[in-house]
Amino acid sequence: MNIAFLINQTHKEEVIFTTTLLAFKAHKRGHRILYIGLADFSYQGDQSVGAHCRIVEPSDQIADEEALLEHLRETEKVYVDSKQMDLLWIRFDPVLDMISRPWAAATALQFAQLIKRQGTWVINDPDKLVEASDKLYLEHFPKEIRPKTVITRSYDDVIQFLDQQEDQLILKPLKGSGGKNVFLLKKDERHNLKQTVEVIARDGYLLAQEYLPAATKGDIRFFLVDGKPLAIDGKYASVNRVQQKGDIRSNIHQGGTAQVAVIDDKILQTVDKVSKKLHDDGMYFVGLDIVGDKIMEINVFSPGALGHAGKLNNCDYASLLLDDVEQKLSERKQKTDNTAKGV
Repeated sequence: MNIAFLINQTHKEEVIFTTTLLAFKAHKRGHRILYIGLADFSYQGDQSVGAHCRIVEPSDQIADEEALLEHLRETEKVYVDSKQMDLLWIRFDPVLDMISRPWAAATALQFAQLIKRQGTWVINDPDKLVEASDKLYLEHFPKEIRPKTVITRSYDDVIQFLDQQEDQLILKPLKGSGGKNVFLLKKDERHNLKQTVEVIARDGYLLAQEYLPAATKGDIRFFLVDGKPLAIDGKYASVNRVQQKGDIRSNIHQGGTAQVAVIDDKILQTVDKVSKKLHDDGMYFVGLDIVGDKIMEINVFSPGALGHAGKLNNCDYASLLLDDVEQKLSERKQKTDNTAKGV
């Protein structure tokens, strides 16, 4: 099958990325892998849309993830009509191009919507990704699983919210990722607050969030596939990301450490409260960031750390995920064939 991954840019991909892991595993299974950058789409008129892709053919000898990326970077782009794609897998980070290419993410999603309407399976669903393009998406879920939050660009709003907290709060961009511009603010330390708010709000809205004491133990990245926990033999695809001493950010590429996550009934009950909506929204592959019994973020574009989860739990979660992808692709093809035959 032809599996296309929609990324920011090939040269920004890294060996440790979950996208690279999934692409490599899919290649080893004999699938044709296509990489599409945000700027690679082309509309040919008469509802014909495609993209200039870097392709890894099933016969190519690719030994590992590093060899896969080397091969891609040395490969010339080839135009592929979207009707030749069995799956378009959206795996880009909208924040990476927010400043230098502000048009890129939104336009790519529009192309993905066109491709979906032509019958190609697109994950996660691009129509709902438009709604989930920033952290406001979390506000569509039950109140009991969300930390207290204010979204604003007003310094006065932040002050008022801070006064309502017991001790401290978190400030971060509404549209952000990777732990950038995340600040911990205590009630009695306000001398730089105005400048901090200005720095975050310079590029858009900011999000002020209650500080959860459980965050001292890090957060848990928990993976869902089609609204269900991804698990093998009772081991859930998850990672406890613990921050460095003196840092509030637990993101692994910001220095956080990946540890085995203890998944108890409280976490599973929290996950259960969001799973149906995620399934109904077509959010096929999702990473939840959980602190205590609260979900801090819902990662729907390019959730990472699946490889870390696999290594920590000695489980091949990527292959289990691809098993499900292949099954659903097969079911879609069967349904299309039956429709064509009038069955």
